[in-house]
Amino acid sequence: MAGLEDVERMLSVLPEVTEGERHGNRTWFVHGKAFAWERPFSKADLKRFGDTPAPAGPILALCTADLDDKNVLLATGAKGFFTIPHFEGYAAVLVQLRTAAKKPLREAVEDAWLACAPEALVRLHLDGS
Repeated sequence: MAGLEDVERMLSVLPEVTEGERHGNRTWFVHGKAFAWERPFSKADLKRFGDTPAPAGPILALCTADLDDKNVLLATGAKGFFTIPHFEGYAAVLVQLRTAAKKPLREAVEDAWLACAPEALVRLHLDGS
């Protein structure tokens, strides 16, 4: 199980990450591109869940490189990773932090950063890892 503190630690080892706010939610950027953000459910999201309870507790959205990467990540069946109708056709996944294991979360956070960071920064990071 993970929490926002774990996400903050994971983000702290990635170069040139800044924290800000977008649409009223805490968001992390690399070179001005958002790659991770807190994603509470809207009233419309909650309505779409119908009688099924919505995943509780902090929800993190993470960019993926493309829709294929999103589908591969979701197909792994990693606990806590999911999507909603609002994200159809959008290269990002949602993570219910309370149920996500730290290793797949860490990998997804880094992959989100890699998907949005400039190529030169990615090369520098990967060469130093």
